[in-house]
Amino acid sequence: MDVGIDDKQAGERVSPAKVVSGGPLPPESDTLYEARRQIYPQSINGTFRRIKWAILVVTLGIYYLLPFVRWDRGPNAPNQAVLVDLEHNRFYFFFIEIWPQEVYYLTGLMILAALGLFLMNALAGRVWCGYLCPQTVWTDLFLMIERLAEGDRRDRIRKEALPLNVQRVAEKTIKHSLWLAIAWWTGGAWVLYFNDAPTLVRQLATFSAPAIAYIWIGILTATTYVLAGFMREQVCLYMCPWPRIQAALTDENALNVTYRYDRGEQRMSVKKAKAVRATGGQAGDCVDCGQCVAVCPTGVDIRGGPNMGCIQCGLCIDACDNVMRKIGRPERLIAYDTDVNIKRRLAGKENVFRPVRVRTVLYVVLILGIGGLMAGKLVTRSDSGIAVIHDRNPLFVTLSNGEIRNGYTVRFSNMAATTRRFMLKIEGLPGSRFEVIGEDKNQSGKEDLDIGPDQTRETRLLVFSGTAKPDGNSTPLTFVLTDETGKTIATAKDFFRAP
Repeated sequence: MDVGIDDKQAGERVSPAKVVSGGPLPPESDTLYEARRQIYPQSINGTFRRIKWAILVVTLGIYYLLPFVRWDRGPNAPNQAVLVDLEHNRFYFFFIEIWPQEVYYLTGLMILAALGLFLMNALAGRVWCGYLCPQTVWTDLFLMIERLAEGDRRDRIRKEALPLNVQRVAEKTIKHSLWLAIAWWTGGAWVLYFNDAPTLVRQLATFSAPAIAYIWIGILTATTYVLAGFMREQVCLYMCPWPRIQAALTDENALNVTYRYDRGEQRMSVKKAKAVRATGGQAGDCVDCGQCVAVCPTGVDIRGGPNMGCIQCGLCIDACDNVMRKIGRPERLIAYDTDVNIKRRLAGKENVFRPVRVRTVLYVVLILGIGGLMAGKLVTRSDSGIAVIHDRNPLFVTLSNGEIRNGYTVRFSNMAATTRRFMLKIEGLPGSRFEVIGEDKNQSGKEDLDIGPDQTRETRLLVFSGTAKPDGNSTPLTFVLTDETGKTIATAKDFFRAP
């Protein structure tokens, strides 16, 4: 049985001797840049394609449906499980509520995401790009629609060479209509995370939603339609910075989609390989069919060695395995492997895989450490708080009766869903007294403050030295917030200034 080249653009043969870092040596050319060429990825079935479909269904299902998931937080609180409430400066994620002053949680999440990306890169190269990147996920979806509307690779190449006719116009209309529908719902789903989803859907349907919602839906519809429908691999090759960054983070032990040239070379047809082997010659398993190139979403010939365009999706592995099964040869001529193992096999040694090494252990330790700190802080955090800022000018005032007065701006926070009464006391300056002034002047001289549900309250506070004599010109003070039972629930530290 012989397997022919899919088409002449499948890629020229490249021997291992010609392979250099970054791919085969470029041909002679008068230009520094490769001309833009249309890529028609061929559909393929196999292990990695099924993994990609499963991830696509799960990730898009979460993205599109999560805004409609409800979570009961009690009265006076939204019941959307995941909500970015810009109007009230809150972020809700199921049982977690993040306030603006807790932005460090978001910072921590971004650090964890970066470390997770580094760990994935250390283990399996650009596996994020091949399976989880939004550009990859939406491009896969758009390619599926394109195949359903216009046919697979051979059909699309043939039709593109023909003049437009009624059938082609109908196919393109169907394709672009479905692309726009998905892009529109992608933008629509995004804005649902910023308002109550069922309410906003009704408003959008009756054209009564805020103008900003339509603006953002339009922006995201356009970007999804253009990036996933037209730019595709160009985003990975030219727009995304990760291919350039990950090259500095990987090492020789990271698994990457690799053409095992120790087994594949020299390339030749099945018939010729059989004849060469019959005479005792050396023939590789690669039959130069070009299927690995035909299925690649970025048009890379993985046989040319490491290439920045390879997103490590594994589709070329599925394509090669299918060919190997048909011709009765072992699978995984292309596989997740390392150049170190290729060299070891050429030297007659066993493969060595080292997922546990210094950098991977460091990433795991950092992820667990930062994640543990964030979880601990989240579990032990209080649902109330107090923050104090001392007046800058003047720092203190000496009164006619000899007392020293300091002014403070105090902000109280009640993160609970019910109105609460707080008691305030000041420690560190015996004999001192304080007064609440401004809008709370009716509570002047009192120590209790009522704060509404999920609210903050800022007030002016004057502290008088009273009969106490300040020790030096800076005395530490502790502002203690307690509940009605006297239990301390939050504290803030500052200083009492004196001459």
